[in-house]
Amino acid sequence: MSSGSDSVGGGGRATGGHTVEQRVRTRLQADRDVTVTAFEPLLGGHSGLTYRVRTTGGDFVVKAVPEGQQAIGRHDMLRQARIMQALAHTPVPVPDIVAVDDIEPAWFAMEFVAGEALEPVLDDPAVETGLAAARMRRAAEILPRLHAIDPNTVPGAQAPLTPDAELARWARTLGAVPPDLVAGGDRLLELLGRTTPEPTTPTLVHGDYRLGNIISDGVEPVALIDWEIWSAGDPRVELGWFLVFADGSNFPGVGREVPGLASAQELVDLYVGDGPALTDMTWFDALGRLKMAAIMGHNLRRHREGRHYDPDQEKLPATINRLIETGTALLAG
Repeated sequence: MSSGSDSVGGGGRATGGHTVEQRVRTRLQADRDVTVTAFEPLLGGHSGLTYRVRTTGGDFVVKAVPEGQQAIGRHDMLRQARIMQALAHTPVPVPDIVAVDDIEPAWFAMEFVAGEALEPVLDDPAVETGLAAARMRRAAEILPRLHAIDPNTVPGAQAPLTPDAELARWARTLGAVPPDLVAGGDRLLELLGRTTPEPTTPTLVHGDYRLGNIISDGVEPVALIDWEIWSAGDPRVELGWFLVFADGSNFPGVGREVPGLASAQELVDLYVGDGPALTDMTWFDALGRLKMAAIMGHNLRRHREGRHYDPDQEKLPATINRLIETGTALLAG
């Protein structure tokens, strides 16, 4: 399928009426001496427009700010490009950035990395169980590569959130959801607030580290993608989020249980390796569950209010309840 200016979001328009597609064609021809043969929208993302660009010199992926949107937050394409450029010569696997255009609407192009990025407990098609387990273990093993990077060396990194501040942030998100959609959430918040851990040395964090954002070639991760919410932060917050996706029973009605996946403790042990033990990981595991429940509650609320109609959101209540119940059980035992 090939699409032009009438593709997702209209392709975006820049000064002089040139579409993003036209700008990409011109830039890639000038910089890389290739001709674009197809410009195809990739659906399913939530942060800007994403296209697969086929050329006479190989394929690329373009991410662009939607027309009429401000280049802030998840739509700040230039910030995403900068972090991947900063990581290009580190052990963290990221796609190579091949072009950046800061004219509004901004866009960047990166190499197309072949492989598979699927969340075993959530996405379709289902990943073979042994491969899913091996990928999850390998993802835990390589996460320290990212956390070894001093965020002070990365342009654009802001002050890190402490566990206290992180909890306050998600308390606000949960508080904006009608209580009946997140029953028991206030109890989980109370338990988290009783034993908030002391902060550790901040690291560079991806913000949504999970297999669905890791392109794998077989078992080996070859590209960590979707850098919309990278920041400086407590590495245990990131690891706690990753653990949520290690157990399909967290997602009744929307996910699947995958036999043979590593336990939370095994994944933590793989992450630690020969390094010092991590403290308070039960707390961060529970926080990850609260975060997911708050996000799902927010999405369900938007659907029911008609702000973003999606009937699939009606499958979420059982998962929200399970996440809150299991998070509470981790801290109340």
